[in-house]
Amino acid sequence: MHAARRPSRRRFPRSGFTLIEVLLVLAILGVIAAMVVPNLLGRQEVANQKATRISIAGFENAMKLYAQDHDGLFPPGNGDTIIQMLMTPEQTSDSAKPRPPYLEKEPLDAWKQRLRYEYPPSVNHQSSIDKPAIWSAGPDRQDDTADDVNNWSQN
Repeated sequence: MHAARRPSRRRFPRSGFTLIEVLLVLAILGVIAAMVVPNLLGRQEVANQKATRISIAGFENAMKLYAQDHDGLFPPGNGDTIIQMLMTPEQTSDSAKPRPPYLEKEPLDAWKQRLRYEYPPSVNHQSSIDKPAIWSAGPDRQDDTADDVNNWSQN
């Protein structure tokens, strides 16, 4: 008598991942992201402040060039009129050719807001050196708050 033959099971190599393996990988990625993301967010704020300081320095250099061409005097006033004046070629009396603009483009901070200018500086914006006050209102876009970036203090 023949014994009943059992159908043979072939063992195929396993392909794919189990649910446990996929969940384990996702958990590991989640832990890594939780460690990295806060560091990146903090770095972005520092990068924005540094970029704004560079923009302020460029604007301040344009003001120094202006003063050099105008008997050491910075343009008095504040805001948009000064910026427009610095972006406009200036006709000089001793030359037929106009002087190129002191600013090629509008000075913006890292948050795409126009830098502020004031000369002579008010009591709030004074430094120990006689120079224009140039500042950014920072990410909150409100003047005279803790996140402002300026050229008269080390903030």
